[in-house]
Amino acid sequence: MKLTVFGATGGIGGQVVRQALDAGHKVTAVVRDPARFGVTHPALEVVTVPGLTDPDVLRPVVDGSDAVISGVGPRGRKDGPVASTATRAMLSALEASGVRRFVAVSAVPVGPVPEGESFLNRRLLLPFISRLLRDLYADLTAMEEEIRRSDTDWTVVRPPKLTDKPLTGKYRAVVGGNVPRGYAISRADTAHAMLAALDDPATFGQPVGVAY
Repeated sequence: MKLTVFGATGGIGGQVVRQALDAGHKVTAVVRDPARFGVTHPALEVVTVPGLTDPDVLRPVVDGSDAVISGVGPRGRKDGPVASTATRAMLSALEASGVRRFVAVSAVPVGPVPEGESFLNRRLLLPFISRLLRDLYADLTAMEEEIRRSDTDWTVVRPPKLTDKPLTGKYRAVVGGNVPRGYAISRADTAHAMLAALDDPATFGQPVGVAY
C-alpha cells in the first residue's frame, strides 16, 4: 500500500512512518522541517511543504496514494486551531485527488464518556482535563466535524494520555466509542492502531477509542 503521512515529525506520525515501512508499505512523509526527520529507507519519500493550510500545496503530495494518515494535532493552547485547519486542507486535497481512505488521530475527551467508565475518569479526570485544555479539544472537535462532513472513508482514533513506551500491539479498542477505564497508551501503540484500521471496513466512518 502507498501511504502519505502528515505530521511525520511528531511522536505518533513518526511511529506511523516507521511501522508502515517495517510492514512493507511505501510511505511519503510530509514534513515542514526536514532537519527534524531522521528516518531513511528505500521505500520512503520525504516531501517538504511550507505549511498545511493550502490544499493546492498538499494535492501533489497525496496524488496516487492508497490512504492518508494524519498525526497532526494541536501543539499548545497558544498555537490556535492547528488540527482543524490542517485537516480541512488535507480533506480538500484528498477530494481533488480522488483518495478515499483517511485516518486521523484525535483524543478521548472529544468523544462521549463510555458506559462502565470509572468514577475517577467520569467525575474527576476527564472534566478537569477538558476544562484545562478546552481550546485544544475544541480544535479536535472541530477537526472531527470536518472529517464527518467529508466524503472520505474516514476513521478517527482517540487515545487517552500518551506515553513514549515501546510498541506492544496489545491494547483495547472500541469501534464507535471510547475505552472505559482507559488511562494511557503509548504513541507507538496508537500508531499501530491507526495502521491496523486501514484495512478494517468496520472502522470506516467511525471513531475508534484505544487504551490499555
